[in-house]
Amino acid sequence: MKYMMPTVFIVDDDPAVRDSLALLIMAQGMRTVTFASAMEFLETYTEGEIGCMVLDIRMPQITGLALQEKLVERGLSIPIVFITGHGDIEQCRRAFQSGAIDFLTKPIDQNRLIDSLRKGIRLSIQQQQQDEETQEVMNQLARISGREREVLELVADGLSSKEIARQLDLSPRTIEVHRANLFSKLGVDSLADLIRFYLKALEATGKKRSDESFLNETAPRQ
Repeated sequence: MKYMMPTVFIVDDDPAVRDSLALLIMAQGMRTVTFASAMEFLETYTEGEIGCMVLDIRMPQITGLALQEKLVERGLSIPIVFITGHGDIEQCRRAFQSGAIDFLTKPIDQNRLIDSLRKGIRLSIQQQQQDEETQEVMNQLARISGREREVLELVADGLSSKEIARQLDLSPRTIEVHRANLFSKLGVDSLADLIRFYLKALEATGKKRSDESFLNETAPRQ
């Protein structure tokens, strides 16, 4: 896992608000980076950074809600705490529907803001851990052949080597070889670990067991 200092990104067109928020948040031991506009943030942000955002709703050119929508479109998951002096129910609803973690009206409740930011950073760290685990599963899947994926799925269904051999029209000995390859390539030591990997693979690929097969990927059949 990559370790980095969590950052609170403050996006607000009012310099006085930016400065006061930065001082408050830094006093709690958190790193801050400020932006005067949504466009400035989009031009500077590096995907994968751990952190969360304090985002003003009303800004010229690109509003806070519009920035949130752009982040969602780009697949960027950044926990957002919205702040506004003129919030309404519809804005609040849209913000939460798109994943905001809080919606605060000015004057800001400082304790609530800090609590929300800490929650956002925890969520950001958890998301990065999940993304890295998913990528590792995908890397492991890429190591096995299409035939080995078929064997993996049937093993997960509880079939014996003889039953798998009959279903795939192969010899039991060949199935045993494929099973051994699975254990070696996936770095597992037990059948239980193999099943756990299979379940992670389903989750990582966004498939369900009822789908035709998560095994119908690009891996060559051997």
